[in-house]
Amino acid sequence: MIFVMAGTQDGRELVKTLLEQGYDVMASVVSHYGQQLLEKAHKGRLTVNSEPLDAEMLQACFRTQGIKACVDASHPYAVAASANAMTACHEAGVPYIRYERDLTRLDYQGTVVVHNYEEAAAKAASLGNRIFLTTGSRNLQKFVEAACLQGKTLIARVLPTAEVIAQCEALGFTPDRLVALQGPFSKELNKELFLRYQAEVIVTKNSGTMGGTDTKLQAAAELGLPLVVIDRPPMEYDCLCDTFDGVERKLQELIREVK
Repeated sequence: MIFVMAGTQDGRELVKTLLEQGYDVMASVVSHYGQQLLEKAHKGRLTVNSEPLDAEMLQACFRTQGIKACVDASHPYAVAASANAMTACHEAGVPYIRYERDLTRLDYQGTVVVHNYEEAAAKAASLGNRIFLTTGSRNLQKFVEAACLQGKTLIARVLPTAEVIAQCEALGFTPDRLVALQGPFSKELNKELFLRYQAEVIVTKNSGTMGGTDTKLQAAAELGLPLVVIDRPPMEYDCLCDTFDGVERKLQELIREVK
């Protein structure tokens, strides 16, 4: 059985590809919503875990489930999850493969690249008063609590789930500053949203085409808005692939019989 960390859209697509190739798959996700998507798509053809797993719990899972390889298709910014997975693989003797989605070419002159959320908050504060956050819900608190952003207007675009919306409300986001929509977002829709909320600065991560960074960049460029991009955290992976074919070839190299 192959263990796939599948908390992203491309992770779910990778699960589908491996199932079609005849592999037994156990998929691990980080939300109930992700679990629902996988279970609906594959109707009992795979095992799904939606509980957080640290390195020790991953090791136990690998042993009890007879895992032959771990494919890490977690979010490009989920470095803690990747580090845990590599540690667990080393301890359990399970081959590790990282699937990494592509980066978006940041060729818009209005782009400012920063290296963490604190830098993003400081740079956004210096560029405008109405700041449109497209970085997801998990790190919104860092922006809300940043001293440099006090007095600024923060607009957050997040997934439209009850859990996420409740989290945003707890952080003080009112309905007029909350955009709860499921992507993907076209350039045109991004432009409409930026205009509708009178955004003066856009904050995002370089999550590649799959994460919609390209259409945010295009929309910001056409509107002449500054784009603050939080760069991917540096990470040394044991084994890195950038295509699904590459993942499957590596699986065939690492394990003789996984089907």
